Amino acid sequence: MSQEQATRVSPIGRALSDGAVLAWRNLKRIPRTPDMLIYATIQPIMFVLLFAYVFGNAIPIPGFPGAQAYREFLMSGIFAQTMAFAVASASVGLADDMSKGLIDRFRSLPMARSAVISGRVIGDLVFNAFVMLVMVICGFIVGWRWHEGFLNALAAFAILLLFAFAMLWVGAVIGLSVGGPEVAASAGLIWLFPLTFLSNAFVPTPNLPSVLQPVAEWNPISSIVAACRHLFGNPSPFASPDSFPARHPVLLSLLWCAVIIGVFAPLAVRKYRSTTAR
Repeated sequence: MSQEQATRVSPIGRALSDGAVLAWRNLKRIPRTPDMLIYATIQPIMFVLLFAYVFGNAIPIPGFPGAQAYREFLMSGIFAQTMAFAVASASVGLADDMSKGLIDRFRSLPMARSAVISGRVIGDLVFNAFVMLVMVICGFIVGWRWHEGFLNALAAFAILLLFAFAMLWVGAVIGLSVGGPEVAASAGLIWLFPLTFLSNAFVPTPNLPSVLQPVAEWNPISSIVAACRHLFGNPSPFASPDSFPARHPVLLSLLWCAVIIGVFAPLAVRKYRSTTAR
């Protein structure tokens, strides 16, 4: 693109174009590092197999007896957990780029500054969409099905990808705030494990201690899981059936995604600008 053509492009168009280029750059690295793809899919598959066949008979679903009910209950939790763990890919990727000096090199190029973060987020989102496809195949193998039609299932997958998009902005803030990829790997996941397990992802909230039930039902991960179960037509028991999370799981999940993006996307852009301004 000539300099005259570049001046005719609007700032938004330039940011989108530059972001797409960097997203493609991030996706092209995947075939060169197949171990990243393998490890990204092995962990959720292990969770599916362990919980479905080891813990499935030991965790009753109120109102839905049998091991098959738990497998259908489980898969939305696995989907949401896998999308939440997208935090690590963004945090480690950005921290690695910073440690190698790539961020400084990008800064010296005539490109939109926001493209560095948006390219990382979009590339990781596409990667996580592929991982989710693998999870769907694994779910069908263990007996999971959706029962509310294909369009509702697509809506559930769209919510999962929106949640992954929101969590990638959280990962971007972490990756730009830590000292290196090793620290980013720990900082990106250590707080997610209690958040995931203190939810309805693996255990129905009626089975939790009464003190923890409201906390679990208002957990953002619980909202995503409940919305997916509602749209898939899978078992979704609530400790408080008349509560807002039980009556409006889809709306609450969208509100949580909007809040996370609204808070962490501006923080990521501000952190990037302050980092590159040094």
